[in-house]
Amino acid sequence: MQTVQELIASKSALTQEDSARLMELLAEWQLLSDLSFADLVLWIPIRKNYQTWPDGHIAMSHIRPTTAATVFAHEVIGNVINWGENPRIDSSLSTGDIDRDSQAELINEILIKEETVPVFFNGRVIAVISRHRNADLMRSPSRLELNYREIAHKIYQMVAEGTFPIQNSFYRAESAPRVGDGLIRLDSIGQISYASPNARSAFNRTGWSEELEGFILGDVIESVKPKLSIPRDESWRSMMSGRNLRREEFENESGILDLLVMPLVAGEDHIGAIVLLHDVTELRRRDRALVTKDVTIREIHHRVKNNLQTVSALLRLQSRRVEDVTAKAALEEAVRRVASIAIVHETLSNSSTESVAFDEVYDRIVHNAIELSTHKISVKKIGAFGTYDSQIATPLALVITELIHNSLEHGLANSGNQLRVEVARTPNNCEVKIIDDGIGLPLDFNLEASSNLGLQIVKTLTENELKGSIQLLRVGSETQAVLRF
Repeated sequence: MQTVQELIASKSALTQEDSARLMELLAEWQLLSDLSFADLVLWIPIRKNYQTWPDGHIAMSHIRPTTAATVFAHEVIGNVINWGENPRIDSSLSTGDIDRDSQAELINEILIKEETVPVFFNGRVIAVISRHRNADLMRSPSRLELNYREIAHKIYQMVAEGTFPIQNSFYRAESAPRVGDGLIRLDSIGQISYASPNARSAFNRTGWSEELEGFILGDVIESVKPKLSIPRDESWRSMMSGRNLRREEFENESGILDLLVMPLVAGEDHIGAIVLLHDVTELRRRDRALVTKDVTIREIHHRVKNNLQTVSALLRLQSRRVEDVTAKAALEEAVRRVASIAIVHETLSNSSTESVAFDEVYDRIVHNAIELSTHKISVKKIGAFGTYDSQIATPLALVITELIHNSLEHGLANSGNQLRVEVARTPNNCEVKIIDDGIGLPLDFNLEASSNLGLQIVKTLTENELKGSIQLLRVGSETQAVLRF
């Protein structure tokens, strides 16, 4: 069975430009529906090319309003109507005129009024919008409803003239203000002719105590003392005049407003604008609190790293003053382990999240280990670690450090010069093999019974922190440490 997109591609004459224009229109779909208090359906004519007469229409998209109840309980996308079955859609496609003169019809016990709007683009009508409203709700409209519907009529006229949607994409983001957040209607000189209750509440929060209507919007904003931290080339009166599409953020000590200005035109004439606004005070404050928290966490990791490096330096100084060989080796091992943890915290201090890019940590571990080696070692890595949560990265860094140093100090100390690390990671598991071609394991080796402190640390961290397993195996001429977690 063909999808709606496949049907449209195979049965319509839409060009790539036409399709792109319709996608822009659908990005404004919710605005049109909410202002109309109506369900909207976008109909595409079925024809091979623009020179042939359409056989009918196919429903490409359907949107329900958030400001009123839907009049369609069923899905209409993909529905096909033949030419002649809906004269209003046929007429708007043929004449390019808006049809508002239809009589309401009783459909499923709801009295529905249907109106049609042609979508004009590049000198022709490429689609038709049908608008479906509950006629009973239109009989005694409130002032808000009257203003919304008047604005909707003007925007639909712009759709029919090809001047809407406005050619700019920045305001179509998911975060852009919506009709229900707050709406202000401006006349041709930028004076407020209507403000919705939510818009009035938002400005009251910023310090404006009077009614908004009758004032120039730019003057209102200037009077509530906007924050001057952001230098601007234009005055608020100019930016809020309504002559250009723009999105601005206003802030003062009391609140923050996200303002989207959309000009209204009739032919060549500027007739006013609508301003959608959203009180984003709490949202911005939470964002800033998160940024502050992230900075604080990174600073903590930075200080932990510095403290660990201080501890490491003190241990190193102490090891230089110890004459006992065993004690000296123990202190040097402690230096190495502390340094491995410090590398993780250094990575976290440079990261915007609590995730660690472990391949970077691994490179540092190997570099430090090779520097301490008494003879030349060739190191090769196959695969990638990727990122890990810091709770995994810290014990993993210690385990990898111990296993690599175990290979260098015991396996490769007197023979062999090849060290290979193989990483195989899936969404749920990771396997790391550290392989050397050195002297090999003793025949009677038993990890459980081993008194080697490094291997006991590996075993404990693997089982308790990584919830995994560790094996040391002899495979041919190679020794393998296999870590799974």
